[in-house]
Amino acid sequence: MASTILRTPRAWQRMLSGRRLDLLDPSPLDIEIEDIAHGLARVARWNGQTVGDHAYSVAEHCVLVSDICGLIRPGWPDKWRLAALLHDAPEYVIGDMISPFKTALGFDYKAFEHRLESAIHMRFGLPVDLPQTVEEIIKRADKASAFFEATQIAGFSDAEGAEIFGRPRGLAPVKLKPLPTKEAQAKFLKRFAALTAA
Repeated sequence: MASTILRTPRAWQRMLSGRRLDLLDPSPLDIEIEDIAHGLARVARWNGQTVGDHAYSVAEHCVLVSDICGLIRPGWPDKWRLAALLHDAPEYVIGDMISPFKTALGFDYKAFEHRLESAIHMRFGLPVDLPQTVEEIIKRADKASAFFEATQIAGFSDAEGAEIFGRPRGLAPVKLKPLPTKEAQAKFLKRFAALTAA
């Protein structure tokens, strides 16, 4: 009679850098910016329901949010713009789930996402929990980005976008053009390098 070997289900992912990231207990030592950029450039915002020859990637969205934070708060320290750049970094592993689906999944998903975000923050010298004022600016920039994306490339009318995301105040519209994957990845890495150069 053959013995049955019980195995714990695999809860880690092999990264192209060679790192093995434990999803249930992520270590900052297993997080590399190249893996994040590679993953985010290949994750489509809006579940890929955007116009153009290329998906609008989470990497592009993160750069835009970092840009908008700089417009909202000129002279904002680079570390907070880095936090803005990395605000959706966990999606390099878990993908970009649309907000309604996150709501349906509930608290367990949020706790899982927060563990990964905490490890990413530690890896790059950011506080595990950002100051509330910083969180608020990033959320404002994120909503402005969502409005511009929704109304320009995701099929929302201006009125619908304003109702759902709020119309950005004090910001000129940003013209969006989804980039090929390699360009989105390079743009994200270039912004990371600029924000961490000091």
